[in-house]
Amino acid sequence: MKSGATKDMGKMLGGEEEKDPDASKKEEERQEALRQQEEERKAKHARMEAEREKVRQTIRDKYGLKKKEEKEAEEKAAMEQACEGSLTRPKKAIPRGCGDNDEEDEESILDTVLKFLPGPLQDMFKK
Repeated sequence: MKSGATKDMGKMLGGEEEKDPDASKKEEERQEALRQQEEERKAKHARMEAEREKVRQTIRDKYGLKKKEEKEAEEKAAMEQACEGSLTRPKKAIPRGCGDNDEEDEESILDTVLKFLPGPLQDMFKK
């Protein structure tokens, strides 16, 4: 009979291992148990996510919010609709006062400045 240390030394030196006849059966059972645990874990997470989605939907309904996907789809549809008859890309929104309507703004600024000038200077600029 070999002691524990010499048995391990025999394995390291390339000796024959003692094979457990039930080892393959135990390994299959262990693998099956792992698969089953993984399936249970996935099912649990799917249930939790479904619950979360219900809560999210109630909040969306309560506050009139839309899902991110819905928002993106609407924005894309709006862009496509705006570009439908155009051959070029859509124009970006131009802030007020930065476009071709500068003449009106300049006149109003000039009028405002003229109000603060003394009378003779106002007459000179108005001519």
